[in-house]
Amino acid sequence: MAIEVKQLDRVVIRFAGDSGDGMQLTGDRFTAETASFGNDLSTLPNFPAEIRAPAGTLPGVSSFQLHFADHDILTPGDAPDVLIAMNPAALKANLPDVPRGATLIVDTADFTARNLKRIGYDANPLETGELEAYHVVALNLTGMTVESVKEFGLSRKDASRAKNMYALGLVSWLFQRPVESTIDFLQTKFAGKPDIRDANIAAFRAGFNFGETAEEFSVRYEVKPAQMATGTYRNISGNLALAYGLVAGAQRAGLPLVLGAYPITPASDVLHELSKLKRFDVTTIQAEDEIAGVGAALGASFAGALGVTTSSGPGISLKSETIGLGVMLELPLVVCDIQRAGPSTGMPTKTEQADLLQVMFGRNGEAPLPVLAAQSPADCFAIAVEAARIAVTYRTPVMVLSDGYLANGSEPWRIPAVEDLVKIDPNFTTEPNATTEDGKPAYLPYLRDPETLARAWAVPGTAGLDHRIGGLEKEDKTGNISYDPANHDLMIRTRQAKVDGVSVPLLEVDDPDGEAKVLVLGWGSTYGPIGAAVRRVRRVGGKIAQAHLRHLNPFPANLGDVLKSYDKVLVPEMNLGQLAMLLRAKYLVDVVSYAQVRGMPLGAAELAEVIGNLVEETAGIDDDARHLGLDAANLKHGEQLEQSEGAR
Repeated sequence: MAIEVKQLDRVVIRFAGDSGDGMQLTGDRFTAETASFGNDLSTLPNFPAEIRAPAGTLPGVSSFQLHFADHDILTPGDAPDVLIAMNPAALKANLPDVPRGATLIVDTADFTARNLKRIGYDANPLETGELEAYHVVALNLTGMTVESVKEFGLSRKDASRAKNMYALGLVSWLFQRPVESTIDFLQTKFAGKPDIRDANIAAFRAGFNFGETAEEFSVRYEVKPAQMATGTYRNISGNLALAYGLVAGAQRAGLPLVLGAYPITPASDVLHELSKLKRFDVTTIQAEDEIAGVGAALGASFAGALGVTTSSGPGISLKSETIGLGVMLELPLVVCDIQRAGPSTGMPTKTEQADLLQVMFGRNGEAPLPVLAAQSPADCFAIAVEAARIAVTYRTPVMVLSDGYLANGSEPWRIPAVEDLVKIDPNFTTEPNATTEDGKPAYLPYLRDPETLARAWAVPGTAGLDHRIGGLEKEDKTGNISYDPANHDLMIRTRQAKVDGVSVPLLEVDDPDGEAKVLVLGWGSTYGPIGAAVRRVRRVGGKIAQAHLRHLNPFPANLGDVLKSYDKVLVPEMNLGQLAMLLRAKYLVDVVSYAQVRGMPLGAAELAEVIGNLVEETAGIDDDARHLGLDAANLKHGEQLEQSEGAR
C-alpha cells in the first residue's frame, strides 16, 4: 500500500492516560526524538498531585502535550491536533480540548461497561457516533503490546506496561521521528533488567512497524527542521536550566555553591539536579524543613559561598524570617520560588503566578530585595546567572520567580560559551578597611561601596576582620547593635536605596511600526502566550506593541515612560492582577488587567481575542464596523498565519 507523506508546518500532540501509564516518560521520549530532529518545540506536562491516583478515574488522568514546528514557536499550543488516549478516562478528560477534525488514537482495551460507567459514560462513545467530528483510530494497543512481547515470558500485567512504548513507536512512525535515541534510552534505563529492557524495545519497534502495515494509516506526516541561529542546542526544562544557571553563576563568581532545600513540588528537581554536580564545587543539603534549608544557605553565604535555597509558595512563607535576616545581614542569597497554584497546599502540580506580592512584601519590617522572573524554560538559565550577579555584587538576597509551567516544560536551548557569561567579582575584604582614632587598623563591616552601596564581605577567620552578626539593627559602618532612631531610619533607607540602585537593562518594546496605541505588558511565563497572541493580532491587521518584564524590583528605569506612551496597557497574569496593582500604585497608570487563575497557562487564542477587542475599542471602532477584522474567525485564521510565519 502506497503511503502518502503530507507536509505540515506544525503539530500539537497530547499523550494522555492513567497516571501509571507512563505518559510523562512517553512525552519526554517523543520530545527527545523531536529535539534531535531539529524542530522548535514547547512542552506542557500535566499530571495529578497524588502519587498514584485511582486507576481509570478522571482525577487520575496524566497528560503530556508537545507542540513542534518548522519555525519559531512560543507555546505548547492551545489544543491538540492528535490525542493519544490510553483509556476511557483519558478520552473524556481531554476531549473538550480537542478541536473538530483532529485525530484520536484510542486504546480500546479498557472500554468495558464497568470502566465506562465509572467515569459517567452510559454507552461506549466509540460506538455511539459521539466522535463523528473526529478522525478516530480505535486500536487495542494493550492487546497488541502483550502479543508483541510474549516471547519474553512476562506476566500479562508486566507485558501491558509496555503499551506506552508501543504507542510511542506508532506515533514516531506517523511523524517520522528518529528512533535511535529512544532505543538507546531504553537500553540504558533497563540495563539491569534484561527482560523489561527487551520487552520495551520490542513493543516500541512493534508499534513503529504496525504503522507501516496498518490500513488505518494511509498518510504519514513530515514537519521539517526549524531554521535556528548557528550553535549547539539541547532540549532543556526550566528546572534543569535553573540548576545549570545557578552553577554557572557561582563558577563565574569563583564561589562554591551551597544549596539548602526541602523537597516540594514543583521545585524538587532543582535539588535533584544540583546533587549530581558535586564536581563543580556544589554542596546540596536536604534539610529537615524549609526553615533549616534557608538557614543553611544563609550560613553558607556568611562563610563565603553563594547560598541558594529553592521552594514553592508554601515554603517561601516559612523561609520569610530568615530571608529578612539575610536583608539585615546584607549577604548574597538566591531564593528560587517555583510557583504553584495556592493558597495553602492548593493544587501542587498546577501552575500559577500568584506569589509576586509575597516575594515583594512578604517579610516583616521594611525588607526590600531584588525580584527577577524567568520568561521561558531556557530563560531560567539566564535569570539564575543574573540573580547570582545581583546577589554577589550588591550583597543582598535575590528572589527568582519561576512556576510549574516553566519548571516542567521544555524547549530547545542554545548552549552559551562560558566566556560569554558575565564575570562576577565577589570583592572580598581581606584586610582592615579603616583606622581607629588612635591610628590602629580596624574593620568596618558596614562600610559601603559608594557605587553599589554593597557592604564589605569578609570570610570568617580572616585575621583582624571579626565582626558581630545577628538580626538586631546594625549601627552604620560598625555593625554594632543600635536602637538609635536616626540610625534605624538611615539603615532602612540605605538598604532600600541599594535595591533601587541595582543596575537592570532598560525595557525593550516590540512595536514594529511605532503606530500602536495598545501595549501588552507581561512578566514571567506569560511571555509565550502573549507573544503568540500578539502575532495573531498583527497578522489580521491589528497595531499592537508588546513588552515583557524580567526585572520586577527594581523596575527598569524607563518603564514609567513606556507605560505613559500608550493609550491602553493590558497586563495578562495568572493571578488576580498583582503586577497590575503594582503598576497602578507606582506609575498612576490605569492599566487593564486580564486575570486567569485556572492552574493552566494562558491560552493564546483566548488572549488574542482579548487583545483584539481592546485594540478595536482604543481605535474607536464599534462592533458593526470591524475595520480591523479582529473578530474570532479572523483571529483563528491569524492563528494559522502565526503558526506558519517562520516557514516563509
